[in-house]
Amino acid sequence: MRWLGRWALRVLVAIAVLSLAAFAIDWTVYKLRGSPHSTVTVSRFLAVPLKGQKTEYDFMGTVDLPCAVALFPQGGQDPCWNLRRNPNQWE
Repeated sequence: MRWLGRWALRVLVAIAVLSLAAFAIDWTVYKLRGSPHSTVTVSRFLAVPLKGQKTEYDFMGTVDLPCAVALFPQGGQDPCWNLRRNPNQWE
């Protein structure tokens, strides 16, 4: 049982190190490329609760959102691949 705990700890440390390295490499490439930005058009919807546990969905229009051309969120903006994959936003 003791070796299982050591193995689990090693796996967790390896996952943490790989995640940190991936983010550091993404940040470095993002900065070296001059902090590239783009825009993605998304549709916004508002979910309004009604009586009887019903919900009404209202279309609020489309808006162009700025995004970062990176794997992870950089510069306070979501990555473009994520916004393109999820073009509908619910509020």
